[in-house]
Amino acid sequence: MSERSDFSYPHVGVTAGRPVPSPPAGYHLLRERVRLGDGPALAVAAGEAVLRWRMHHAAGVRVTNEAEVAEPGVRLTVAFGVGPLRFDGDCRVVWTVREPDRVGFAYGTLPGHPERGEESFVVTRDPDDAVWLTVTAVSRPGVWYVGLAGPLARIAQRAAARRYGRALRRVCRGHGPGGSQPERP
Repeated sequence: MSERSDFSYPHVGVTAGRPVPSPPAGYHLLRERVRLGDGPALAVAAGEAVLRWRMHHAAGVRVTNEAEVAEPGVRLTVAFGVGPLRFDGDCRVVWTVREPDRVGFAYGTLPGHPERGEESFVVTRDPDDAVWLTVTAVSRPGVWYVGLAGPLARIAQRAAARRYGRALRRVCRGHGPGGSQPERP
């Protein structure tokens, strides 16, 4: 994995905590939990879709990456928006988790990204068989125009987290009780 100094923020790995600690001064914490459905097959499919970038693609986020699967140290560029409102930024995968009922990863921002911080995407299966996607971000503006957006930027970030959940449900359709055939991005 790369040196921690390559990142544009000092608290690399902050989203790996369970629960995530309070954000450092000047950073905002976003935690959005979206229920995907039920069952072990859904949990496996959703975890793979997250690790293989399919959730991001299905949510309309362009990801250019150097590996098919998220692994610590993998560099990627995340781009979202359209036309003059298109933003992109370089990131690096900070950590991954592959446990029986918990699968996901986090990436951290590199210099030049419009924000500074870390965002994680973790699929969990609870003891009652409920499957969830949890998106956690600890971030702050990295450039003036994100800072100028203020609360609107955080609203947009929360909307994006919910969009990831809807996209993951679509990608994994058919892997939980009562579903149809899976959708292939």
